[in-house]
Amino acid sequence: MEQTLATWLLPIVGLIAGIAIGYLVARNSAPNRTQRQVDDLQERFDTYQSEVVTHFNTTAALLRKLTSSYQDIQDHLSEGADRLALDEQTRERLLAALRNDDHSSPRERLSSPAFTEPPKDYAPKDDDAPGTLHENFGFKQRH
Repeated sequence: MEQTLATWLLPIVGLIAGIAIGYLVARNSAPNRTQRQVDDLQERFDTYQSEVVTHFNTTAALLRKLTSSYQDIQDHLSEGADRLALDEQTRERLLAALRNDDHSSPRERLSSPAFTEPPKDYAPKDDDAPGTLHENFGFKQRH
């Protein structure tokens, strides 16, 4: 009887020990995987933020360069108008045109028409003409 008790008891104790060990291993490994996923997402987010900051810094530098180039062109045109104009009147007109381009006001908006009619889903006709659904539509009438 002791032999049968030991035969049953040993596998049951082994099974319980295996379940406990499996549970502990699974519990300890799951947070590591989740933590790795969180760390990976955080790294991707940090990389994205860095790329956005770099993009806007580059854009700002390019805009500064564009503004500087525009100012250089304006200065060059002003100097050219001052040096190359044949008479004072031409010089003044050229310089005035350059100044107007510098401080030009925004273009005026087109005004909308006073009366707007929605589009029709049919062809308009004269009052005395037959409609497209009339049986004689498209046939020439004999007089």
